[in-house]
Amino acid sequence: MIAPAARAALREALGDAVRFGVPLRRFTSLRVGGPADAVVTPADRGELSRALVACAAHAIPHCVLGGGFNTIAREGGVDGVVLVMRKLRGLALRDDGTIRAEAGVSHNTLTKLCIANGRSGLEFGAGIPGTIGGWVAMNAGIGEREVKDAIVALEVMRPDGTLVETIERDRLDFRYRGLHGLAKGAVVVAAIFATTASTPEAVRAEVDRLLARRHATQPLDAPSCGSVFKNPPGDFAGRLVEEVGLKGATAGGAQISTVHANFIVNRGDASADDVLALVERARRSVREAFGVELETEVEILGRADAPRGARGASGAGAHDERGAGGTR
Repeated sequence: MIAPAARAALREALGDAVRFGVPLRRFTSLRVGGPADAVVTPADRGELSRALVACAAHAIPHCVLGGGFNTIAREGGVDGVVLVMRKLRGLALRDDGTIRAEAGVSHNTLTKLCIANGRSGLEFGAGIPGTIGGWVAMNAGIGEREVKDAIVALEVMRPDGTLVETIERDRLDFRYRGLHGLAKGAVVVAAIFATTASTPEAVRAEVDRLLARRHATQPLDAPSCGSVFKNPPGDFAGRLVEEVGLKGATAGGAQISTVHANFIVNRGDASADDVLALVERARRSVREAFGVELETEVEILGRADAPRGARGASGAGAHDERGAGGTR
């Protein structure tokens, strides 16, 4: 919990941009999660800086969300401040053909800009959910291309909020579904992507092809967090989960998708505990059957034990709603 003096400092620095005890189900794509000690939704990098300065001054931990994909927030809630970056939406095609996108820009908005201006190189992101910050933190992509293949540089705010540094691609350590090497607690503010000249028709055609493939192979009609497990070398996590007979398996209101077994969906009243029970069941079954240890791609946030009564206070019926500083 945040001490009274620290709460007062956050309120003084941020006003209505900070709220306390907010259920994270409002901010995660899976629609599960207990209360965060505090949620800050900065309108610009000035508010982000003030939030980080206050956190540093009062030793308050912080983590970052964008669209809330690739994230499971536990019912026990999250210590410290959750920075929700979705209001940072600056987006521009620059004279040199690069695109600068702030952390809260959605895949849909970026794709529309590329189509309208006939800029190629980012089609792979069509339909990948979440925001640019989450893409960067997860090195999002498909088999043929990932974020690392398009990044020119990142703008990153120091953990104490005092400076934004531009970090060139050759200093970034991208790996499979991850970005390593940034200072702990640093926050990705914006990404600069390389693009090449094409035509709106050609870019749209490739985007439409990839969207059609995604609609045919992934469960897009129910809340999910995206792919749950990383693909093990030479294989596919979804195939392994399906092989052990868990496609369609349920726990409470959560279900391993009948469309793609590497997705867990919320059928309407799932809790984080339901989802995590399926995650562990799939890992255990695959380990026992194939000797393969599935590693989660999704990030699991928060306290393991929910306070008594927390589920009822923040249940699905009462509310409607990306690592190294990236937003998920």
